[in-house]
Amino acid sequence: MEQIVARELGAEGIARMVAGFYRRVKTDDLIGPLYPDDDWEGAEQRLREFLQFRFLGDESYIANRGHPRLRMRHFPFVIKEAHRNRWIELMEAAMDETNITGEARAVISPFFAQVAEAMRNH
Repeated sequence: MEQIVARELGAEGIARMVAGFYRRVKTDDLIGPLYPDDDWEGAEQRLREFLQFRFLGDESYIANRGHPRLRMRHFPFVIKEAHRNRWIELMEAAMDETNITGEARAVISPFFAQVAEAMRNH
């Protein structure tokens, strides 16, 4: 599965998708306020590196942050069903914008849904 994403997107495709996602998050009234105003670049870098680790095997995320421990890292934030749904909606829009389709989309979309659900804590 990871080979599909690596072949169809690569690091640049993941970076474009993440940038498109964060352009939307910055102006989103529901999940935008969950992000610190002074760390947009850091948040974008962390997601980009996490996805490049997960799908491309790039070890930058691990070198910078250690084990992902996503649920623990997101626990301080109230993440409800509506937040989960909006996160997925904005990520799907970013995939549309960057023309992620076919097999790569079939791999990434369920992964995002699974991760978003795992972050829900209320």
